[in-house]
Amino acid sequence: MSYQFSDLNNSSRCGPVCPCCLKGAEPGGPLSAPHQIYRFIMLQPQFTRHPLVKGFVALLLTFAAGGVDVIGFITLYHIFTAHMTGTTVHLGQDAALAHWPEAVKSFAVVVAFLMGSIFGRTLIEIGSRRQIRSVATITLLTEAALIAAVVLLGEERHAASTILLPAMLAAAMGTQTATLTRVGPLTVHTTFVTGMLNKLAQLLSRVAFLADDRWQHRPVFDHLQRALRQAGFMFSIWMFYLLGAIAGTWLNSVLQIKALLIPVAIVLVAVVVDRFTPLSIAEEHEEPER
Repeated sequence: MSYQFSDLNNSSRCGPVCPCCLKGAEPGGPLSAPHQIYRFIMLQPQFTRHPLVKGFVALLLTFAAGGVDVIGFITLYHIFTAHMTGTTVHLGQDAALAHWPEAVKSFAVVVAFLMGSIFGRTLIEIGSRRQIRSVATITLLTEAALIAAVVLLGEERHAASTILLPAMLAAAMGTQTATLTRVGPLTVHTTFVTGMLNKLAQLLSRVAFLADDRWQHRPVFDHLQRALRQAGFMFSIWMFYLLGAIAGTWLNSVLQIKALLIPVAIVLVAVVVDRFTPLSIAEEHEEPER
């Protein structure tokens, strides 16, 4: 349901991102023309809960994560910093072979990813409880700052860089993972794709059965369309991670560690979007995923 201009005076405040409210406009008082226009735009459903916007941002962040993962792997001691499955395998291998310096590095990356994710989810929970619409801006800016810091510190390597730089990238990826976790009824992960491929397999299986039901003239057309859309989105998550890795490899060959500035720019685009469409607070009024 869309809001009309006549509805704008029915509530006292727009929310914490409204510039007029931030300046201390009197609740319930007459609204200025700019204030009315701002509220008319920001209270539209497509600016508050539209899953297409969140889906677009999820794909952008997935692309960025693929780039960060491969650039970090190439430039920072051949260790993955976005998906922890491979890093955990390296940790087990190095521990079994008593390669303790490598094992410590892998362990530090796993811990940093975990701490980044805890940090991100803690901020999201605080934002939810205090009704901070654009709390994802904080987590995304933190992520961008960590990646940018790796670029700056990576220019001059020292002994501590072996652990510090991969850990910083892992913390950034953990923070991103916690920032955007749902698009409509779907749970999404923007820094690793194993779960997305598993969900894609489930959806394709469901599509096959629904297609058979459709062939049998059962009324399942809407369910089939929804399953196809969701399967397409899951495939897109995987594809954008792959494209991010391809782009990251090429950019690294040209820019070396400065190639990480491209993912930083993408994350900043997500920050801008979050100012208009909250990525972490707004809940989709759709059925939960099954």
